[in-house]
Amino acid sequence: MNKILKLISAILVCNLAGILGTFFVSDQVGTWYKTIQVPAWNPPDWIFAPVWLTLYTLMGIALYLVWNKEGKIQNKNFVILAFFLQLFFNFLWSIIFFGMHDLFLAFVEILILIFMLIVTMFNFYKISKASFVLLVPYLLWISFAAFLNYTIWILN
Repeated sequence: MNKILKLISAILVCNLAGILGTFFVSDQVGTWYKTIQVPAWNPPDWIFAPVWLTLYTLMGIALYLVWNKEGKIQNKNFVILAFFLQLFFNFLWSIIFFGMHDLFLAFVEILILIFMLIVTMFNFYKISKASFVLLVPYLLWISFAAFLNYTIWILN
């Protein structure tokens, strides 16, 4: 597979996780989410789509850098598997929070996601320092999302 096709594939697969997650989010934002209490500092709804598009794209580029790295790399397949595991937890959060309306379980799940992302970042760093840096905004955003999730759980 050539490099451009690998890059496009990596970006698309990450964005696909976000697109699939919107099936659980989109109907709930205008209905259920509007009925629960959120903190005054809750971001406006319009900010989430461009932020996630950017983050999924950065994640895809980070994945590409690791996937495309040549030479003998110890545990490369495990590292890529860890990436996909955290991506699954990313997708799962939308199902739990918006689909199941389980605020506590969503909070526990996002803590697992943060842990899985840190494991992924640590392993990406060993292969490509740039891939690690590309995941920093994602870590910051989901850490903020975890605090928001926690606050919403406490308020409700």
